[in-house]
Amino acid sequence: MTEAPAPLRLVIFDFDGTLSDSGGWFLSIIDHLSDRYGFRRVAPHEIEPMRKMSSRDVISHLRIPRWKLPFISRYVRRLFGRNTHQVKLFDGVSEMLAQIEAMGIPLALVTSNSEANARAVLGPDNAARFSWWACGASLFGKAPKFRKIVRASGIPVGQMVSLGDETRDIDAAREVGIRAGAVLWGYAEPEAFAHLNPDIAFATPDQVVAFVRQSAQMDREP
Repeated sequence: MTEAPAPLRLVIFDFDGTLSDSGGWFLSIIDHLSDRYGFRRVAPHEIEPMRKMSSRDVISHLRIPRWKLPFISRYVRRLFGRNTHQVKLFDGVSEMLAQIEAMGIPLALVTSNSEANARAVLGPDNAARFSWWACGASLFGKAPKFRKIVRASGIPVGQMVSLGDETRDIDAAREVGIRAGAVLWGYAEPEAFAHLNPDIAFATPDQVVAFVRQSAQMDREP
């Protein structure tokens, strides 16, 4: 028999592509980035196939030298900060966060974006729902941010779930021992991380709410 998972006591969210619908904005600046940092441009016919690639495969496909990634990330965060008004939350995200908070399950945010940018797009009401923030992660450096949340919250990793839309989100959560959940409404296609076999996947924010509610009810059972 498979042992039932421990009751859920913390939900960790990624930001870009999970809470915020920022994929279109990132695509709008990709040619500018390619010219500035000297990697190949993305042809229109490449966009959909790239959505099925892992983060590492995209970097390889565009021939971006790894040493340039920190510089690109910092520059993108600055550009994002000037254009937060162009980025909206996915439909249903605000309601999802409010319902999870109402169940008494705390929230945390782990993102490569800056805290200021995330707060600007979330808005004050949604931002106030998060108990812990770990922002500004390097492209493949989310695992240390997850560990920061573990230390700050004092919650065992077995009672957490992490939700993201990219392969690197799943990789980082698995490295720390956190249940890795995938959301299917973001920029990346499910095919990009299907081979990683996430512990759980959600097609809509309502499915996340149902999962958290079920876990919360299980926790109350004698």
